[in-house]
Amino acid sequence: MSVKTSADVLIGGKIYTLSGYESEEYLQKVANYINNKINEFDEMEQFRQIPADMKATLIELNIADDYFKAKEQAEVLEKAVREKEREIYELQHDLISANIKVESSEENAASLEKENKELLLNKAKLETSLADALLGKVKGQPPTGQAEPAGESREAHSSADSQSAVGQAENKKQTSNRKK
Repeated sequence: MSVKTSADVLIGGKIYTLSGYESEEYLQKVANYINNKINEFDEMEQFRQIPADMKATLIELNIADDYFKAKEQAEVLEKAVREKEREIYELQHDLISANIKVESSEENAASLEKENKELLLNKAKLETSLADALLGKVKGQPPTGQAEPAGESREAHSSADSQSAVGQAENKKQTSNRKK
């Protein structure tokens, strides 16, 4: 528990001793606030002609009015803070969700990119293999693993093979165009 503090303060031209658990600086601040209220009323001509007890009551009412207005303002600000905290929470939730979606999309993109590279490599291998097969047949060489039939000349066989290979390539091309 805090230590009780006492302070001599000047209010309305009189010295008072205030005690409390607040600092002496705070107690002086309270006295200063009351003095400002008294001075505010003393500047009004009508206030100077009112009896002292009525003056004290008017000052008390004015201080109570300040208190309730400040309390209401504090409540409005607290409500606004709670609302902003809720908005921040929702925005953080949305941000986390968006980050998860981005990470998932990045992983998916990386996976698709890897698959695309593999497919392009496979395509290049197949194209090379096809080109080699077609070139081998055009030049009169038997495809790998096939021996030349006995008794036939290489030239006659080569001419027929190249026509057959070209026809097959055109058929494949037409079939792939139909699929598209």
